[in-house]
Amino acid sequence: MNTPDESRQKVVVDTWRSPHARLRPVPLDRVRLEDDFWAPRRAMIRDVTLPAQYRLLDETGRLDNFRKAAGWLEGRQQGFYFNDSDVYKWLEAASWILAADDDPALAELVDQTIELVGAAQQPDGYLDTFYSIDNLDARWTELERTHELYCAGHLFQAAVAHHRATGETELLEIATRFADLICDTFGPGRPRSGTGGHPEIEMALVELARDTGDERYLRQAAYFLDVRGQGYAGGDEYHQDHRPFREMDSLVGHAVRALYLCAGATDVYAETGEPELLAALERLWSNLTSRRIYVTGGVGSRHEGEAFGDDFELPNERAYTETCAAIALFMWGWRMLQINGEARYADLMETALYNAILPGISLDGLGYFYVNPLAASETHRRQPWFECACCPPNIARLIASLPGYLYGYSDDEIWVHHYAGSPVELPLKDGRIVRLRQRSRYPWDGDIALEVETEGMFTLHLRIPGWCESGARLVVNDQPYNGVITPGHYLTVQRTWQSGDRLTLNLPMPACRMESHPAAIENNGRVALARGPLIYCLEAIDHPGIDPGDIVLPFESSIKVIERPDLLGGTVVLEADALADPPDMEWLFFPQLYRTARAMGPESTLESVRLRAIPYFTWANRDPGRMRVWIRDRRGSTSPPVVP
Repeated sequence: MNTPDESRQKVVVDTWRSPHARLRPVPLDRVRLEDDFWAPRRAMIRDVTLPAQYRLLDETGRLDNFRKAAGWLEGRQQGFYFNDSDVYKWLEAASWILAADDDPALAELVDQTIELVGAAQQPDGYLDTFYSIDNLDARWTELERTHELYCAGHLFQAAVAHHRATGETELLEIATRFADLICDTFGPGRPRSGTGGHPEIEMALVELARDTGDERYLRQAAYFLDVRGQGYAGGDEYHQDHRPFREMDSLVGHAVRALYLCAGATDVYAETGEPELLAALERLWSNLTSRRIYVTGGVGSRHEGEAFGDDFELPNERAYTETCAAIALFMWGWRMLQINGEARYADLMETALYNAILPGISLDGLGYFYVNPLAASETHRRQPWFECACCPPNIARLIASLPGYLYGYSDDEIWVHHYAGSPVELPLKDGRIVRLRQRSRYPWDGDIALEVETEGMFTLHLRIPGWCESGARLVVNDQPYNGVITPGHYLTVQRTWQSGDRLTLNLPMPACRMESHPAAIENNGRVALARGPLIYCLEAIDHPGIDPGDIVLPFESSIKVIERPDLLGGTVVLEADALADPPDMEWLFFPQLYRTARAMGPESTLESVRLRAIPYFTWANRDPGRMRVWIRDRRGSTSPPVVP
């Protein structure tokens, strides 16, 4: 465990002293985004999104709930019983901004909010406005339903973020008083047994233990994990209480709850090294990635229960794929990556980030998707807020903390997990500071330059994404790298470096067609378009008078990659010659459910059309219209040429 002084590093997940984690994170203030993709988006979170979210937290009564619990206002609690968590996630997002940016106005809002949260805390440390305002005697009696422990977890994460970002302890002291009460309340020989219906507190308690050095919080996290499957939280899949965690072999039930639980279990493993925990985590990861995830990295196929479906149950228009679920997957993937340094975890983090998380926020930073289907009508549009507003502050805290996920290190080894233009300082085990500068136009371009500004021996690991099947190339100081380069693994370069050494990594990004397992029956006879880490889609606005669902892409059609600085804030589109195959008019004017099957009409009767695909994360930022990720496919006898 870290001591309080050591934990002042500005890291999101602190595995610096975790005995069963291979990798260590890089503090946010050691990485500065300088690219044209993520730097403007993080600045947008700071300048546009967080101020707007704060106003909405106030206008919708979420801050008033704390004022009422503090006795500053009269009235009943407003909104959902877990609305406190939205305030805590906003605090965490703002804290991660302050970790690297000087923003006095934002810091003042944070200080005001912390004062309000502290005023709402009960004398014994309890803090939940739903009960404090209306029915304090009923606290701890509805753990299955009312998210007391879930809200507590988000408070703890906000407190750790604020402490690490600013060095101030006011919010941390509020959190530890509440955590101490929880530790005194739940467990063997204590007043209550059980756990909450919405996992979250597990990873929060582990992080609180890392930050404070108090191992009671780790033991409490392990307790909450251990009692799942004993009927304390409903006894069902929805609440992740259907089986003991170590016996689980598939991800079921509410997707966010399941993945937050996995993230918490991974944190516990990083500290304890229990083999059964790791075995369960690897089984669940395998189940997810081979049977229950969308091509976008979205997870959770059912609206009912916001849940995972059965194996290969991956409907497109009815996909739920909640933004929060993709964020939970990203968080779990990061923790698994820290344990063993395997690129497959970073690969899936990347897919989810660009294609399942980023679509959750509009290009102007003021609109949000809760649900991210892979096919949609013109009515599916982003909203400025939700009654259940878990997703908006969740995506804000992730993008605010993103610099902390790009790099890592282990002893005298440097790891480049994700690509974005940025200078970075990385301390080695012997105390040396390695300075690197990454230059990149990723995800639009696969040419990445790394300049070394430090002398001495160390090892550099560069992730070769699994999508890069066209032959990655590396040049070190004008000399080609002669080792094996394998997609989906880290490429390792060990040498005595000189200041000014330069590595140039080329990750070819041809457009490609993706197909799915035949058991995902809705995608049979269809392809999805991808380029680099991005999944693409068709929008009606780019195909006037044609439903994107009627477009057929012949397999022999070449796909052109076209830069469009004038479109959607600057993007890269894919274009190809395609066909429009409108529905049989008989079905339209004489609707019938079934008829005798007929041969397909000649291809010459189809209309030629120019297909344009845009990155999926950019859709629904223009005029409303239908959207499709999976495109009807017409296979030819020759391989399709690809124009880079």
